[in-house]
Amino acid sequence: MNHAQGKVSLPVIKRLPKYYRYISQMQQNGVVKVSSSELARMMGTTASQVRQDFNCFGGFGQQGIGYNVDVLLHEIGRLLFGDGEKLPTILIGAGRLGRAVSRFLTTDTNGYHLLAVFDVQQDLVGQNLDGIPIHHIDELEDFCATHKPQVAVLCLPREGAKELSGRLVELGIRGFWNFSHYDLSIPYPNVTVENAHLGDSLMSLGYRLRND
Repeated sequence: MNHAQGKVSLPVIKRLPKYYRYISQMQQNGVVKVSSSELARMMGTTASQVRQDFNCFGGFGQQGIGYNVDVLLHEIGRLLFGDGEKLPTILIGAGRLGRAVSRFLTTDTNGYHLLAVFDVQQDLVGQNLDGIPIHHIDELEDFCATHKPQVAVLCLPREGAKELSGRLVELGIRGFWNFSHYDLSIPYPNVTVENAHLGDSLMSLGYRLRND
């Protein structure tokens, strides 16, 4: 964990993947150096904001002569993915959304290792989701005791998430990627939660189309 991690605000952390994406593209296009103003233009922000963001993590080199693209990509990659060890992950809910999310998790190199999928429906048990076995939810305790997953991806209805989240925290889950409409951050202040509200995102789009 970076020494400055404790001081870094959530908005800065949420901008890191976007930086990583743009800088990866630059590297693929053979770009060697990039200035804070060029990065700002791509990010839709200011050069001063880019410098402030990077200073949270030690600056990433000398701003005056531009940033080295390889160095930036390596350093931001280290912040996002650590030493390359993937986080052991389980997914709860093998419905349509769970299927789409599992495909993303197993094909995208994003620092997670999907170990197993769990569902309540007996007829799904024993099947595979993108090569990952589906277990019955009753096997959760035994599985977690053996494999010690750290992350749970919740692709189940609100009530299911509400009932299951406490059980998962007790089983050692430290982070949730939460697609249910139940806000997990309230009961578990010490657990890291990323709430992915598809409906909120869609409503934001609607607002912008109607009001911008």
